[in-house]
Order: sequence, then structure tokens, then C-alpha cells
Amino acid sequence: MHKIYSKLLLETRMTSIKRQSSFSVSQEKKSKKMSNLNLLSTHSNITKSASDEREYHGFLLHNKMKVMVISDPKTEKSAASMDVHIGSNSDPIELPGLAHFCEHMLFMGTEKYPDEDDYSKFISQNAGSCNAYTSGEHTNYYFDIKKDKLRDILDRFSQFFISPLFDVGSTDREVKAVHSEHEKNVMSDVWRADQIDKENSDPTHDYHKFGTGNKDTLDEIPKKKGINVREELLKFHARYYSANIMSLSVIGAEPVETLKEMVVEMFSDITNKDVIPPYYENSPYRPQDLQLQLEVVPVKDVRYFNMRFPIPDYTSKYKTKPGDYISHLIGHEGAGSLLSSLKKNGLVNTLSAGEEEASRGFGFFDICCDLTEEGVGRVDEIIEMTFQYINMLKSNKPEERIFNEIRDIASMGFTFKDKEKPCSCVLNIAEAMHYYPMEDVLSAPKLVSEFEPKLIEEFMSHLIPQNIRVTITTKSCESKANVNEKWYGTQYHVEKINADTIDKWAKAPKHAEHFLPATNEFIATNFSISAKPQSEESNKYPYVLKKTALSRLWFKQDDQFKLPKSILKFQFSSPCAYSSPANTNMVYLFVELFKDSLNEYAYDAEIAGLSYKLYRSFYGLELEIRGYNEKQIVLLEKIVSKLAKFKITPKRFKIYKEKYTRSLKNFKADQPHKHTNYYSSALRTSKFWLNDQLLTALADIEVDMLQNFTQEFLSKLYVESLMHGNITTSEAIKISDMVEEILTDMANTSPEENQERFCDMMLDSGVTYVYKENHKVREISATEVYYQVGQQTKESNMLLSLLVQIIDDPCFNILRTKEQLGYIVSTSPSRSNGVAGLKILVQSKKSPDYLDGRIEAFVHSIQDILEKTDEKEYSEHVASLSTKILEKPKKLSTETYKYWSEITSQQYQFERSDNEAEYLNTITKNDVIDFYNRFIRIDAAERRKLAVYIIGKKLDTCGDAPGDITGIDKDFLKTPSLPKATMVESIADFKKDREAYPRMTPYIEINQTAKL
Repeated sequence: MHKIYSKLLLETRMTSIKRQSSFSVSQEKKSKKMSNLNLLSTHSNITKSASDEREYHGFLLHNKMKVMVISDPKTEKSAASMDVHIGSNSDPIELPGLAHFCEHMLFMGTEKYPDEDDYSKFISQNAGSCNAYTSGEHTNYYFDIKKDKLRDILDRFSQFFISPLFDVGSTDREVKAVHSEHEKNVMSDVWRADQIDKENSDPTHDYHKFGTGNKDTLDEIPKKKGINVREELLKFHARYYSANIMSLSVIGAEPVETLKEMVVEMFSDITNKDVIPPYYENSPYRPQDLQLQLEVVPVKDVRYFNMRFPIPDYTSKYKTKPGDYISHLIGHEGAGSLLSSLKKNGLVNTLSAGEEEASRGFGFFDICCDLTEEGVGRVDEIIEMTFQYINMLKSNKPEERIFNEIRDIASMGFTFKDKEKPCSCVLNIAEAMHYYPMEDVLSAPKLVSEFEPKLIEEFMSHLIPQNIRVTITTKSCESKANVNEKWYGTQYHVEKINADTIDKWAKAPKHAEHFLPATNEFIATNFSISAKPQSEESNKYPYVLKKTALSRLWFKQDDQFKLPKSILKFQFSSPCAYSSPANTNMVYLFVELFKDSLNEYAYDAEIAGLSYKLYRSFYGLELEIRGYNEKQIVLLEKIVSKLAKFKITPKRFKIYKEKYTRSLKNFKADQPHKHTNYYSSALRTSKFWLNDQLLTALADIEVDMLQNFTQEFLSKLYVESLMHGNITTSEAIKISDMVEEILTDMANTSPEENQERFCDMMLDSGVTYVYKENHKVREISATEVYYQVGQQTKESNMLLSLLVQIIDDPCFNILRTKEQLGYIVSTSPSRSNGVAGLKILVQSKKSPDYLDGRIEAFVHSIQDILEKTDEKEYSEHVASLSTKILEKPKKLSTETYKYWSEITSQQYQFERSDNEAEYLNTITKNDVIDFYNRFIRIDAAERRKLAVYIIGKKLDTCGDAPGDITGIDKDFLKTPSLPKATMVESIADFKKDREAYPRMTPYIEINQTAKL
């Protein structure tokens, strides 16, 4: 795989947004006048995709801040992103995490808007979201909002960079928030390996630093040294937060000139200190840091292997992108590739290659593999084969044919790119403005245009054994591990690779199975758009185009996005798919082994913009073909034909059975909040096989058993499909006919439509159930409380969603910001198997029974929150939720998934959003209060509660809610008296003889005559 890396987000805060700005002709004139007076330069000729209808305009404010405004009259959401070209690399040596801490504190009120909740509350009331992250050289703040609230939110947003308060009262609390975030990541193998790499680099280089920070680095150690962290924070902000290293991107429905006027008015007062962002002349790896082998003990039973080569910074060479040429070849997965030869030798399962995001002045090129059990003991051989492939590339001069193919695929992707969501759009542009000319900020990350063989050769000259660092992450490293990494406590071992081995790799001879990829036959050439359907009304939603005993075909021709792309979705339902733990396992193995066997063939299609996904579902298999429609039928025919006659290779079966066994066992190391959701689902779903049941059954599965099962699975099926996009009715019918013909002729498939569907179990009214599980790996705990409402209706859906809309921000502010329970706090509506409910989740170091008590304290306060919500605020919540519901999909896949969800749930209510939004506008505040009093309030007559406690491994005991509240802060919400809980000792016993909700009746009659 050609690998594209993204930054690690060190902080994420989610909330919501909305509002209206109107401008007269005189305001437009004022805008032009202000723009002309305050801009150092303007840039209108922005290279953009031919399918992009947005208007882009870049400019430089007088304070040297870079700005890009984007006008999109069709947008429902406005958005903005401010990227400050300073991150954790610039932390003072004695204060690791200060940049990240600054990001947290910046939200804590401004001189103009001193209330620290003002920004998040305004957002939550107005249909939006806001996030922030800190990386090595960036700190980014961004939001989206209902389009008519842009002016109001920009005024608040701009003040963070003009007059932040850094409220002294928030300091200790936000240090705890940073620490909670670090605790969340402590057991993550990705974060742990990253910090080990930093620890084994030049200690004088900024790369060496610990970027997240925790209570030790931001509180306890500074206090011992007499350092005032808040004073250092103010110094850091005063030194680095300068307009000349800030870039702002704003998208709105207003014209460009109006957007420009807003920015000039609100952001011109940011001070320019002429800060020069760090540029590193030297690599973070000294000579003694190379030719090292790091052996890391992971938390999960994983087998990762990474070869890293330090390289120069090639960002300025974006028109050639030599790294893309190299990663395209080393990461190729077709015939003759490095991956192909490694898999034939049973050494790896996957391989990816590409440039790792680093910092200005230096970079890394990584080759990563997922090792097989055999591969763990043959790492030297894997590295030698890698250098055999690299040496083969060096012996063949860079080929223009290959470069042109990369260029053409990139150009095709850029020309027919999907429309980005406003938030994604501004995020990408804000960061790109630091690296590329304003005219190229959209195209530079995507396109290549200049073939420079010497530059490619120069890039490749860094991929040599003398310039390598090897990291092996497996449980087998445990016996050798003799070092503990400082911040995460990871055990590892480091040793120098001997000179003879380096010499052997350098002289690695040509491998007989390595050769350059052939011309890609899947590259599309026909980009024509199909003629519009005769009846646009009949094409408004998907409809049944064809129905047979074996299949039902839903169809909708795209009339919105007008790109030469389609998505074909298939559900192959089989009565044996989830009938037992063994069968469930075999469906999974069938899928994984099939994808493994088809990988070489399908890879060309994938890199050419035509991909497929095959995955297990409760009811069988789901297949998706997406991308350029011209050659979809070719790929689909190959997939279905191979499925129908699939033969299992014993060697690959052994590898994938072992890999699947590890993945099931690794569940025990997942985050506690994932466990709460898992056990809550297991308790509520009528049929749900637990991992322990799957593991027991998996041990007995052998090749012949699986081969026989695949035939049984295919013998009785029902195929439901959706074809959506640049496709006509005749083409859709042809594809459906082909699938049916292959299955009946090659797999002897017979139809089986009426199959078991799963349901949610009814909880008893007035009863609180508690289920407890101990976490065997992590010290943090979690509690998820689920309040069951009942079968979904448009009424219950909207009342529940509106309640969540109103209480979401107060829940976050009370349980996370004020009480500092933990980093993860969420409130959400739950909809599973046609049953609705409210979920409140907290992950924390505190005991789950205490967390349950604090959740109930908040739930008890909801009555007061609702009653104090005035009509204006209530109307804003309704409008905010309506905006979210009615927001139009930005790309074809989003619309497809929306329709597919209705099909797979057998509801077929394609106009659900319109129906529910219409009902939403009839709901009064008293309706919401009545809903709360009926289902959620502690003494509600129809309250049905299920709480799942995941108990951290170092907690000795855990009782029932409310837990130990003897030391609770007097300013916190009072814990109410709670009813005695009923303990659930066995999931099976809990569900035995319990009544289940019936399946919902389909919204429409589906066995109607096809509309041709």
C-alpha cells in the first residue's frame, strides 16, 4: 500500500453550531474598501478541480496572516480553521506539553467573551462542532456552524488569538484534562512506539521531546523546580502566537468580498511578532542513532515491523513528489511486488510504504509490515528481500511510463474529487498555506506534473542499510527487553545492527520474483455522465427496479453529484451465517482469506480509483464496489466468480486463523469505553456471540471444515442490492443478472429470502440493571448508562434527539470540564434493531459505581436544565437539530450509506430526514419535559436502565451507584437517592425467556412491481 500518513491529534473536543448575517450594497462597498486598505497581497487564480463549484480567494493581511476565503452559496454549514505554525516541538525543555496545554487554555474565555463556556455553548446551540489539535509543528483550532451564524462565531473565534484570558482558575483543571488525555493514550501501542522512537534520537533535537504532557510535566515537576506554569504559558503564547505564522481558512455561503470583509474586520488586530517557525538543518538521528534495531513489547499481541530511513524535507518538490514514485513501487501489491514475494514466503500479511509526516527540514520514509508468526523469526530475511527490491529499483532508471501513470491517476482523482465537508476543506487548506504558494494550496498536495529522474534517484539514495532504523513490536521481545521508556513505561531493547549484516543487505542481489508493475488496465478513460432519468420524481429515492426469487435490486441514478462514479452495494444473506459461533468464525475467515487471495488482482483497480470492500455482517456478507463506473462490472464479475468457486490455501488458512485468534484475544486490551459498548450490546441483542465463545469454537476449525462451509453458505442466499450513481436502469439490470447467473451456475445457489432477524430485548420498567466486568489490562474504568425508550417512531426519535441536543453541552461541561471525571464523556442517542435509547458514557480512573452516581446526579439535574431553557434558546436547539438532520450529503458515498442503512434495516424509509424534521418543528419544550419525565427521570414510571461497569485492573472493589461520595466537592451536583440495582450475573441468563421487541414494519411495500 502506498501509505499516506496523518498527524496524531493530541486533543479533540466535540460540540455543536448556527445563525444569520445579511449585508447591504453599502456593506459590500465597505468590504471592498476595507479589503483594499488592509491587504498586502491577493490571490484569485487558485488552481481547483474542474468539478469544484466553490470560489476561492487568498490574501495576506497587513499583519502578514495568510487567509483563504471560500464562497459556497449551496453550503448549509460555514467553517473556519486557524493553523498556528508552532507545536510541541517548541515546548521549553523543562515543560513538556506546554504547547498542548496552551491549546487547552486558549478556550478558557477572552476579554470580550470572558465566560469560558460561551464559545462551546454557542456552538452546541447552533448545529456545529469545534475541535483542536497539537502536533509537532502545528496547533490547529477549527469549527463548523450553521451558515447564518458565521459572523457571530468568527467574532468569538478571533478573540482567542487577540485577547485570551488564560484564566488562572482554569489552570489546575486543564492540567488534569491534559493528564486524562495522556492516560487515555498510555496503553496505545501506536503512541508508545512513537515515543520510543523519539527517546532514541538526539536529545538536543526538538523531535526528542514528549509532546502531550501530563500532570508530572505541567504541575508536579515544575512546582519542585519553582517554575510557575501559568507564567511560562503566558510567555510561550506571547513569544509564538504571531499573525505571520498563522493561516486562516474560512468557508461560508456569503460572497467572497463579504467573507473578506469579515476576516479583515475581526482578525487584523492579531499582533505580528515576525516569528520564524523552526527549521531543522539536521536530522533527529545522529550517526549513532542509525543502524539500530529496537525491539518493543506491545500491550496487544501484535506483530509490527518497521524500517525507517531519515530523509531530507521534499515538501518544496511537490510538482515531482519523488516520494510518491518510490512509495508507489515499494508499496505496490500486484504481481512482482515486494509484498507478493514476502507473502509467498509466508513472512508478512500486509505492507505499506510512504513518507511519514515529520517537520520542516527533515522527514522519514517508512516501510511497515504486519508479520506472520513465521516472519517474526525471519526479520533479517524480510529486510534483505526489501533491499533486493530497492536495489532492483536502483538498477532500473526511473521510468516515465510509471511516473505518467501516477500523474494521470492523481489528475483523474483531482478532476473528479468528491466535495469536501466544510470542516475538512478549511482544515486542509489552513495547514497547506504554510507550505505551498497560495495558488497551489488545493492542487499541490494532490497533483504531480514534472518528471525529474535525478530527483527520484537522489531520494532513493537515502534508502540504504547504512541509513536504517528497524523497529520490531511483538510479544516475543519480552525476554530481551531491558529498558523502560520514560513517559509510557514501555519495555524495549535496543541493539546495534552488526556491520556484516549491513554489508549483506547493501549487496542484496536481484530477486527472481521482483519486477516492475505492468501498465494498469483499470485506469478509466470514459468519464461521460449518463443521461438524466425520464422521470425525476420516480428517481427521487431508491426504488425496486428488479425482483426475483433470489434477489431484489434497488436503484437510484445520481442526479446530484454528476461525477463518473457509482457505488454498488450487495448483501448476501445466508441462514447459516450467524447461527453458531463456529459459523460466525468461518464467515470471517472466508472473507479474510478471499480478500487475501484477490489482493494482487484488485490492487491495480484500487490505485486507479476503483475499489471493493467485503466484510462480514450479522446476516452474511456485504460487498461494495465503488469508484469510476466504467470498469466496475469487470471487477465485480471477477469477485463474484471467485467467491462462487473459492478454494482455500492451507498455508494462508493457518496464518489467518492464527491472526484472527490474536485479534479476538486482543479485545481484552481495548479501551474500557469500547468494552462498555460491547457488553451493553451483548446484553440487549437477541443473539450475540461473545469473544470467548468465538475463541472456543475457532480452535476446532480446520481447512476442510471451512471449505465445506463456504459451499453451504453459498447454497442458500438472498441477495439485496443497491446501485446508485452514474448508472442507468439497463446497466443495473445487466449487473444484477450477471451476479445471479454466476451464483446459480457456479455455486448452485438457491433462494432463501425469509431469514431470522435480530431484535433488542425489552428491559423491565422501573428496574435498574448493573453488569460488571473487570478489565485485565488497563487501569482506567468506564461506565455506560443506557436508558431504553422503546421502539423507534419519528416521535420518539425526535424527542430523544432533541433531548440530547439540549443536554449534550451541559453534560460535557459538568462531568468533564467541572468535575474532571475523565477525558471521555459523551451523551448520544442509541438506535439498534429498531429500538431507541439514551446513552451516557464516562471513562475515568474513578470507580464505575461512583461514575454511575455522577451520571445520575446529572440526569437528576436535567429537569432544571430543561425548565431554565428559555423559548429563544429552545428554538435555537430545534433549529440546530433540524439543520443537522436536513444537511445534504456532500458526496455520493454519504447518500449511498444513508439509503443502504434503510435497506439493511428493512425499514426503507428513504425520506426519514424530511419526515422527522417536519415533526421536530411541532415539538414543544413541554413535550421534551414530558418525555424526560416518562423515560429518563429517576422515578419515571417507564424508566428502564442498564448500566455496564468496566472495572480498572487496580480497583479492588466496586459497589453499586452512587459509590463513595463522602469526599464530593460541595460545588458539585448533589447525588440523588437511587433505587437498588438488580445485578446481572450472566448474560445468557439475563436474556433467557426475556421478551424481545418485534421487528419494525417496513415503511413501504417492497414487493411492488418494478418501475421501469
